[in-house]
Amino acid sequence: MSKNSFLGEFEQIVLLAIMRLNDSAYGVTIQAEIESCAGRKTTPGALYTTLDRLEKKGLLCSRCGESTPARGGRAKRFYSVTKEGRHRLVNAQAAFRRLLGGLNLLEGESHG
Repeated sequence: MSKNSFLGEFEQIVLLAIMRLNDSAYGVTIQAEIESCAGRKTTPGALYTTLDRLEKKGLLCSRCGESTPARGGRAKRFYSVTKEGRHRLVNAQAAFRRLLGGLNLLEGESHG
């Protein structure tokens, strides 16, 4: 397996946020979903760099929506996770579960 086949933590977070948003996943909503669910603030630059990288890896695809006057005539770019993206995300999460197995790291932890 090449280094390029592994997913970093932020890449996984971005993929998961897009999957949660379904057809309404574009930059602003992805950023808000990450902050809401993961409690992690991200800059637009970091997010768009990651989106571009994931698309180049074939893990995301994008499409342009309709242009709107509110956006100065610019169209939103909507993202969706590809079959390969889902496959790689499942593999990454399975690896974490295997590594966590038997460690009981989350028992007795305060979450808040």
